[in-house]
Amino acid sequence: MRQTFMANESNIDRKWYVIDAEGKTMGRLSSEVASILRGKHKPTFTPHVDCGDHVILINAEKIYLSGNKAEDKIYYRHSNHPGGIKSISAGELREKNPVRLMETSIKGMLPKGSLGDKMFKKLHVYAGAEHPHTAQQPENYELRG
Repeated sequence: MRQTFMANESNIDRKWYVIDAEGKTMGRLSSEVASILRGKHKPTFTPHVDCGDHVILINAEKIYLSGNKAEDKIYYRHSNHPGGIKSISAGELREKNPVRLMETSIKGMLPKGSLGDKMFKKLHVYAGAEHPHTAQQPENYELRG
């Protein structure tokens, strides 16, 4: 009789991947990265276990925003004080802090709660082409499509 395989911390093999964001569409790249962070690209994927891999995202400043998203997509935050709402467009955020733009996009595609927080900690985003994770010997990851 066969049993369904359930991954746990003892039998998860984590890898490190480098993804170059230069010229890639933000949403398509974000969904692919979120899938890698969850571990959905592995045959041993288990929904309630963090079985994903580490992702190093470089060249976040060169991400492509399709359509009019640079002007029309607005990110809001609030200071919890009266009149404390702040807004910034995606284009301005890309110029000011491209790392936060990508982190926000990817975090929204991960599960909510403590499992999603664990997955998000395996994401490392850098605005330029350099990253300090060469000791982990990351592999280049080719995106689908």
